[in-house]
Amino acid sequence: MTRPGEPTVEELMARIAALQAENRQLTERVVKLEEELVLARLHRFAPKSEKHVDRLFNEAEVADEDDAGGGDGEVIDLPDTGFASAGKPEGKKRGRKPLPEHLPRERVEYDLADDQKACPCCRHQMHRMGEAVTEQLHIEVQAKVLQNVRFKYACRHCDRTGINTPVIIAPMPAQPLPGSIATASTLAFALVHKYVDGTPLYRLAQAFERAGVPVSRGALGHWVIGSSERHLSRIYDALKLRLRSQSLIHGDETTVQVLKEKDREATSTSYMWAYRSSEDSDEPIVLLDYQPGRGQIYPQAFLGDYRGILMSDGYTAWRTLAGATHVGCMAHARRRFVDALKARKKGGGPPEQALKFFEQLYRIEKQARDEKPDKGETQASCIRRFRQQHSVPILNALKVWLDDIAPKVLPDSKIGDAVSYTLNQWEYLTRYTEDGRMPIDNNLLERDIRIFATGRKSWLFSDTVDGARASAVVYSLMLTCRACGIEPLAYLRHVLSELPQRATDADITDLLPFNFAKADAA
Repeated sequence: MTRPGEPTVEELMARIAALQAENRQLTERVVKLEEELVLARLHRFAPKSEKHVDRLFNEAEVADEDDAGGGDGEVIDLPDTGFASAGKPEGKKRGRKPLPEHLPRERVEYDLADDQKACPCCRHQMHRMGEAVTEQLHIEVQAKVLQNVRFKYACRHCDRTGINTPVIIAPMPAQPLPGSIATASTLAFALVHKYVDGTPLYRLAQAFERAGVPVSRGALGHWVIGSSERHLSRIYDALKLRLRSQSLIHGDETTVQVLKEKDREATSTSYMWAYRSSEDSDEPIVLLDYQPGRGQIYPQAFLGDYRGILMSDGYTAWRTLAGATHVGCMAHARRRFVDALKARKKGGGPPEQALKFFEQLYRIEKQARDEKPDKGETQASCIRRFRQQHSVPILNALKVWLDDIAPKVLPDSKIGDAVSYTLNQWEYLTRYTEDGRMPIDNNLLERDIRIFATGRKSWLFSDTVDGARASAVVYSLMLTCRACGIEPLAYLRHVLSELPQRATDADITDLLPFNFAKADAA
């Protein structure tokens, strides 16, 4: 019998159910925060590498682990497609590499004094039987001043007869920045130091000062922006047209900060949108495009009505290009499982199992690139055939495993996020098996962006929008030079000397980096 004022059994049961639900939510919240804390510590103190080594984890230990992510289950064997198991990777050869053969050699000879050429045993004169040669790398950096002397001519006869005397001065080649003290070589030197070596302009100004050449930081900024706006942007525009005509483009974006931008705070986040040709393209191109935001209008404006293959991550702005065939990045899915594995207290479990699928897919991909096509078969068709035979069964098994584990993991946990992302992007992630031209991931462009990100840690921000746009142009040319395998300093010296001599509507095809590489090889 219930006393007056006391809760009924139904009310107590409802209260218990509410407390249990609240406890469950708090437990899930604690798990999520613990994972975030672990990853934050790893991001700050641990190596950033995502490399993963197969290991047989202790199943009993995993079973005892109090992990609210749950769903450890049993270890799933990968389907046998006849693909050879991974062998032991070859170790890198140790030791110092020899100095390049193309460097000039200068002999510095050391001989014994005359009184030391007598034999210490019999005191007879010794003869020279050979020489011992060791090589050292010797570098000298020297600045000099070019005096451009233009001879002037006048007519003595006109001068004697009182007629207006014509004075003619010998012309000199057009300079990259008229009125500036910088030659094409000096501009190239400054640009390479900032955009290849990541040296901020203020430190470059200090280096000039130590060399006894007073060049202000402001002057260096004018050199960068002037070189970009007057000359290098012509190369950039030509590369942009070539890129949009290619059958496959990689796309990604990264952040950049601009201090002085109209109607925006100095702390606002802007973006460098990155675009790249395929790895096996005959015309390697990497372009950065500065924009104040991350909206879909920016890739749409840059790529226009592009109808080829577009490789990108899961960001929806890229998918708004309706005419393109979209491919997802497998590395982004794998990266989420790497984070889930790092967040676990004892390792193993579902993240370890998932990574075994991904590792097998990448082993297959590496082998597919080395496969020799059959007679009459293209390389792309050969890669597609290899993927259909080996990759598709692995992907099918991964899909079954993901569907099975999805209801068993916490949605807000790292493993839950990894499973959800992979299933949501499945159509795009697996599309690469349908076409041998398609890459498995976007790592090619991400490696290029890493160079920009490394430099950004040094110079931190761009002062103005003009500076950010100039940086996008110069970085694009430097990254394209890297993709083409050409020396950026030599390239910039050439184009900054050549472009001022050519009209704005002149053909500059021979100055594109991939054509410069061919001319240099010839």
